[in-house]
Amino acid sequence: MSASPALRDGIDVVVRELAELPGDVRSVAFGSPDGAPLTGYPAGSHIVVECGDKVNAYSLTGIGDDPSTYTISVLRHDAGAGGSIGVHAFELGQRVRVSRPRSAFPQLATARRQLLVAAGIGVTPILSHARAAARWNRLARVLYVHRPGADAHAADLHDLAARHPSISVAEFEGRAGFSAALDAELRGSVLGTHLYACGPAAFMADVRARAEALGWPGARVHTEAFGAAALDAGEPFTAVIAGSGERVDVPAGVSLLEALEATGREIPNLCRQGVCGECRLSVSAGTPLHRDHYLSPAEREAGDAIMSCVSRSTESELELEL
Repeated sequence: MSASPALRDGIDVVVRELAELPGDVRSVAFGSPDGAPLTGYPAGSHIVVECGDKVNAYSLTGIGDDPSTYTISVLRHDAGAGGSIGVHAFELGQRVRVSRPRSAFPQLATARRQLLVAAGIGVTPILSHARAAARWNRLARVLYVHRPGADAHAADLHDLAARHPSISVAEFEGRAGFSAALDAELRGSVLGTHLYACGPAAFMADVRARAEALGWPGARVHTEAFGAAALDAGEPFTAVIAGSGERVDVPAGVSLLEALEATGREIPNLCRQGVCGECRLSVSAGTPLHRDHYLSPAEREAGDAIMSCVSRSTESELELEL
């Protein structure tokens, strides 16, 4: 059994299919060892995958109706934390431990129309949403921007649109044409359209800003970011554990999560980039320095929670409820 809290209730699967996609992306399909169906999941879900001594979360590209496989697509990052390298080393028949699917980017059945926006490898959950829209004959417009030659899943999206009149796709190599198309869609979308977007943090900030500037309510804008930007080392501080009074030093360049783990504590965590919300901790005194992409503005203002993987303290001490 994996030592990671994210995989304690997971399942063992085997690698059933491997495919190399454009842009140094590998698609991996996992199936149950005995061939039995897997647990279903809603569009936009992800699984946590054990990659050697690393644990990473990856979006599922299917729609989850009685699935025989869980399929992910992973961009190789040679300079990353090592999870993608592990996935690119998987072999057919290899046994792997994964979590059960989780949904942090759900599709609303009440949406009259969907505007699905993807940048780079952010296409993976968007493909899942597009497939679900096609499955239920819902209107969806896909905007997919990527680097030249890095068009993983473009063929899947165009094939989907060719077979389902409710789906349309526009593909862009570069941001100039994409930005103009996005603004046009944001201006012209019918009432009841919901925007779903996935890509790097800066891309997400730009999409949200454009939607807000054109009057889109926040409730109709849904994003799943990845690849949080590199953060500075930050100032050292001390975490004080409420009740026991134990003091845990958090040096510059070491996250609160890492400092707490060094004391032997097991803090639930997943992305370690301030995106997924798994490592949320309660704050009873002090003021967090929020650096995440998960908490809402109201939650940040309340100051009673912190994403321990990336956020720090504005003061010399921060008291936590553990």
